[in-house]
Order: sequence, then structure tokens, then C-alpha cells
Amino acid sequence: MDREEKWGVIADQRRVLAGLLAELDEEEWERPSLCGQWRVRDVAAHLALTPQSPGLFRILAAGARAHGDFDAVNRDLAIAHARRPGVDLVGELRELADSRRKPAITTLDNLVFDTLVHIQDVAVPLGRTVAMPVDAAREGAERVWRMGWPFWARRRLRGLRLVATDADWRAGEGAEVRGPVRALLLLLTGRATTALPQLDGPGAQYLAAGASDLGR
Repeated sequence: MDREEKWGVIADQRRVLAGLLAELDEEEWERPSLCGQWRVRDVAAHLALTPQSPGLFRILAAGARAHGDFDAVNRDLAIAHARRPGVDLVGELRELADSRRKPAITTLDNLVFDTLVHIQDVAVPLGRTVAMPVDAAREGAERVWRMGWPFWARRRLRGLRLVATDADWRAGEGAEVRGPVRALLLLLTGRATTALPQLDGPGAQYLAAGASDLGR
């Protein structure tokens, strides 16, 4: 995918999420998401905040106060932004869908998989189905496999061979884990319990035995 296609996927996914959120009642906004310690409301706020992220200085200052725990910084920013009414978050997602601003400490490739995965964090526990674009999911899987922090996918999934059944993507060596690339992306980003029912192969059986140790 080229740069324009990646930004197009992000914009489309933001609009899809806004449409889903617009239908929620108050109880659904407060449900736990797939992302540990984040409610549906917090994940929505995170995605709405992404194109409005504070500058590098404020992020680094917040990171210093959190003793380098940037996961905590992300969570705190999202929870603070989530205090606004749900209708405002929906409006921001729609208004800023085409924005190409991004946090100073991330990249476009990171933003693609972050958007895809967080929308599933919202949709799955609500019992909604949101399609994940295959090409974008493949790009996301490749990016997460190559990076280290925060997922450490190559280390966590050492001894396994991941093979997408709907895209030209594979990674690793060992017992095979087969399935749609969207499920492999969820596995790579720590959503093992959600991903495993969509996966098969000898490696998937191994993962199922220890899913509680492999992430959300």
C-alpha cells in the first residue's frame, strides 16, 4: 500500500467507528474493551484524540512524569478525553476523519494498525462486526512483526510459523498457525483470546493451551 492508500484506510475506519458509536446506549459506552483497562469510551477517545495529540514536548514531559511508561501516558490522555459526551467523540471522529495529523512519536505505519486493532477492541465486545481491510491488515501484521516494543511479537511467538490464508503474508518458523490476516494481527498485538477461535494448525493448538499468558 502506498501513503495515500494508508491514509484512506484510516479515514474510512474512523467513519465506520463513528457510525458504530452513534448507535450505542450509555451502558455500551461504558463496557470494557478488548484493550486492558480501557472502556469502549476510552478507546473511542484515544482514536478521536489521535489527530489532536499534544506536541512532542508535552508527550515527553508526561512520559517523564510516568517514569517512561508511555502506555500509562496514552491511557491517561484517553481517559481524560473520554470525559466528554459520546456525541462529541462521534463528532470529532467524523470531523477529523481525513486529518493527517499524528502524534509526534508515531509513524503512519503504526497509525494504520493502531486504528484497525482499536476498532476491533470496540466492536468485538459489543457483538458488532467491523470488516478489516485485508491489505491494510497485512501491512499491519508485517509492521508489528518487525517492531519490538510494545508487543514483542517475535519473542512472544517464537517457535511458531504464522500463515495468512487470505493474504500473501507469513512470518516465523515452527509449528504452523493459519488463519485470516485480521486474526493474526490481533494475535500479534496481544488479543490472543479473541484471535484463537479464528485460527487453526498445530501452533494454534499450542497457543490455545496457554492463551491466558499471551495477552487479551
